[in-house]
Amino acid sequence: MTPIGASNLIDLLRGRAADTPDRTVFTFLRDGVTPAETVTFAELDRRARETAAWLQARFPPGARVLLLYPPGIEFVVAFLGCVYAGLIAVPAYPPRGRDIDPRIRAMAADAQAAAALTTSDLLPRLSAMTRDDGGFAGVRWGTSEETVGSGDAWRHPRPAADTPAHLQYTSGSTATPKGVIVTHGNLLRNLQDMDLGWRHEADSVIVSWLPHFHDMGLVYGVLEPIFAGVTCYLMPPVSFMQKPLRWLQAISTFKATHSAAPNFAYDLCVRKIKPDDRLALDLSRWSVAVNGAEPIRAETLNRFAAAFGAAGFRDTAFCPGYGLAEATLKVTATPRGRGAVCLTVDGAALGRGRVAAVRPGEPGARTLVSCGMSAIDTDVVIVDPDARRRCGAEEVGEVWVAGSVVAAGYWNRPADTADTFGARLIDEDRGPFLRTGDLGFLSGGELYIAGRLKDLIIIRGQNHYPQDIEQTVESLGSMLRSHGCAAFSVDVDGEERLIVAQEVEREARGADLPDLQGRIRQAVAEAHEVYVYDVVILRAGALPRTSSGKIRRQACRLAYTEGTLPGRSAN
Repeated sequence: MTPIGASNLIDLLRGRAADTPDRTVFTFLRDGVTPAETVTFAELDRRARETAAWLQARFPPGARVLLLYPPGIEFVVAFLGCVYAGLIAVPAYPPRGRDIDPRIRAMAADAQAAAALTTSDLLPRLSAMTRDDGGFAGVRWGTSEETVGSGDAWRHPRPAADTPAHLQYTSGSTATPKGVIVTHGNLLRNLQDMDLGWRHEADSVIVSWLPHFHDMGLVYGVLEPIFAGVTCYLMPPVSFMQKPLRWLQAISTFKATHSAAPNFAYDLCVRKIKPDDRLALDLSRWSVAVNGAEPIRAETLNRFAAAFGAAGFRDTAFCPGYGLAEATLKVTATPRGRGAVCLTVDGAALGRGRVAAVRPGEPGARTLVSCGMSAIDTDVVIVDPDARRRCGAEEVGEVWVAGSVVAAGYWNRPADTADTFGARLIDEDRGPFLRTGDLGFLSGGELYIAGRLKDLIIIRGQNHYPQDIEQTVESLGSMLRSHGCAAFSVDVDGEERLIVAQEVEREARGADLPDLQGRIRQAVAEAHEVYVYDVVILRAGALPRTSSGKIRRQACRLAYTEGTLPGRSAN
């Protein structure tokens, strides 16, 4: 299953340590620029065995271990130490405020964590926060410093393909996230899928600023370098968010060939990196620029390619993809070297669930970006979610997925697992399939995502995808914050009504808000033929977001209906 014949993550890293012991696998850039720590394959294997020996002496096989680490190599060691010990890692993040995050509390309780690992610097604060917290009852705390020692007592747990490696908790919109059970087999097959499609080579270099506790940051940023046997430079996510230039500087300085980010990151680079700074970059070796984890906009790809072409970036490097934690990470993606493929369709027909190709620039046209295909056995079908029958060739439906990358289910949630992972096609008696909750269609064997089923806005029988409305609003001017809009519907007197909540930049606080709200209403009406019932203007950063920065539309809807959305309403 792997380039060195390993059937689990332990043998994968041990094989790399035997074949290329002195090759550097990770370098951590403390501020996104300065190398602060490096580790070779042999050192990583040794440190993982030391951590595993410490854990095996204290906890039974299969125990869940919460990992509360800041970005860095210590997290990588702790994660692999859990895997080497035969325990189940639960990647999380340290609390950012004075109190424990409700999501972390919910994760600890749901996973029934036996232990929590962190750094010695963070332990006093975390212990004080959780001392009287019921969610952490019975949790034993440990630090990376405690686990340093001899790995001679380590015992290989010999995990099978279906042995859980970690629980990936979904972002969700509530404080009760679900833990996706990701197995050794899931991970190896997904890593192989990405390696086949994006063709990592002996001299490939990866740069990743993605959060280690999210599926893309963990699977591609941490595990793929081990699978492919290449070097990866890790950056703190905050270093990118504070100064997007640092991401591209790292790619330029360390001659990276592969890097991945959500769509908003590419857009942020175009808006925040000055022309003079662009010219100082050398992006000529960047051959795989993965775009995933949120709706991909053709306009963003075009703007990025135009802005950084002079720095050596080629639009053929774009590799748009689609995935979710329930499928380990990748479902489909564009292969290396081809570049993005776009399809322009009639937006009104798409709203009615039909795919009708039109010429770019025609009234109501909408351009979608292909998310490619799988390089292994992943089976993608488009299904009518109500009838549970396969859709026709020109129909939009829910994306269902089957194959070796589909996770084992949700931790300790049999009903949710059966509903999400146990779907079957009635007319063909095929299954089980993973129901993704995303709407899309297949064209030319490639997957196109049209929207999110649960976020779909239906007004007077017409389907409206929130990201389309949000893009229309955000294009109205620089005072509106990019990626700061949420479109959702609420029930008013028995009828669905459209609400738009938009953040404004700080310099726009003195603007004529009623005029701005009127312009938003007019733009949405003209572009989508739907009336905006209410426009809520908010300060920058006020919209509810996940820990990775995605807007939580369901939480926005709840806050609006409860009257707690902190903005100025038009009604």
